[in-house]
This record gives sequence, C-alpha cells and structure tokens, in this order.
Amino acid sequence: MSWSRLYDGDEPQRVNKWLAHAGVCSRREAETLIEAGAVYIDGEQVTDVGRKIAPGQTLLLNDRAELGLGAQISVVIHKPVGIVSAQPDPGQIPAARLLTAENQSGPGIVPSSRASLPPLGRLDQDSRGLLLLSEDGVLAKAIIGPTSEVDKEYVVTVTGKIDRAKIQKLRHGLELDGRQLKPAKVTLQDTQILRFVLNEGRNRQIRRMCELVELEVTDLVRVRVGPLLLGDLPEGKWRHLLPAERDALVAAGGGVS
Repeated sequence: MSWSRLYDGDEPQRVNKWLAHAGVCSRREAETLIEAGAVYIDGEQVTDVGRKIAPGQTLLLNDRAELGLGAQISVVIHKPVGIVSAQPDPGQIPAARLLTAENQSGPGIVPSSRASLPPLGRLDQDSRGLLLLSEDGVLAKAIIGPTSEVDKEYVVTVTGKIDRAKIQKLRHGLELDGRQLKPAKVTLQDTQILRFVLNEGRNRQIRRMCELVELEVTDLVRVRVGPLLLGDLPEGKWRHLLPAERDALVAAGGGVS
C-alpha cells in the first residue's frame, strides 16, 4: 500500500501522535514504522521517532507498511540448526533474533524488538525448516489448539537399516511417555530418507520415534504446516505470512478467521 495525507494542523505535531489521532495506527506502531524506514515527509525519509510534521507538509507511508498496519504480525522463518524456537536458555539464540531487515524476504515492516511473537509449534534446536511466529490468537488456536486439524510434514534423513516392519511401526504401534501415538503417515522417499506427516507434536517426537525402531536422525526439515509450504525461502531468512495464507491455515484448523 501507499498512504499519504496532507497535514492541516495549526502547529507542528509529532508524527506518531498525529498518526494515532488520525486513526491510522497506535503511537508505538508509528514508531515501529519509522524505525522500519516506511515513513516520509515531503519525500524525505523520517528517521527520528520524535520528528514533527509541520502545517502544509505531506506524510507518506510506503508499501513496506502494508503488512504492519492494523494487523497482528505473523512471520514465516526458515529456521537453521542451532536456533531455538521457544524461550532460550542462557547462551542460546532465539528464532526472533533472525527478524532483521538483512534477513527479510518480501515486503512488510520489520517487527519491533518489543513485539511478542511466540512460536506456533516448536521446532527443536537440532532441526531446521518452517517455523511460524505470531501474535495472532486465532491463528495460534487453529495450528496448535487442542482441536486443531492442521498436520505437519517433515523430511527426515536417518542412519540404520530401514525395512517394511520398521515403517509399519512408525506409522502405528509406538508409544511415548506411556501414551499411544496418533497414526502417522510415513513413507520411504530415498535410501535413507523418510517423509513424516504428523497430526501431533510431542517433544522431539520424530527423533524419539526413530530411536524406538533403531534409527538415528541426522537431519530433520519441516517442509509444511497445513497448506503452508516452506517453498524456496532460503535458510535463515524470514517473511510475513500473507493474508490468504493465514485464512487457509485458519480454515485448515477447523475455524474461521
């Protein structure tokens, strides 16, 4: 989007205050837009969050603001190995640390460091692939809520002998922590590569399932969450979740947006 308006006030006013009074966004959101380089006055980029606009000047929000106004932020990350998705322990790097302008792919503002973006389904430190972070409660319920119908797909490289009996056990017949696992779709993709489709997310589930049939996971990549594909998003990069993708995820979770 590209939004512009002439300031017709009698006295100079702080940009964030004016945008809030105009109903465009909150003061904090306005500061985030300024930090993201999305605000211009008479063609000059605003870099100071305390900047004032004078009578007769025109303020413009460029297309980077499109996915940052009036919406709860949701982002897609291609998480590398070594990054944690949940609350980090000392010395660990959280996935939210990847949300920089340098790592961004596609349009939209860079979320403020103050934003609270919890993961919608964990991906352990030793695994990589598709990770969703979001402050959208409806989306969270659709993906990780107790009645969610959203499945997740993984490509898993293992060592050890793979045979039909082991694949059958992985599909159905295993239990973890004294509880039966839900049926899983497990197929042999290549000599030592398995494809898993799960409807649940126990802690380190796939690695522990493989251990039970004497297989060791050497690489695990989440490639899909419901209708959302990792696609060609480079490792370590992130992008905003598109509105149509959000709607499809909510519908897949059995809810409405």
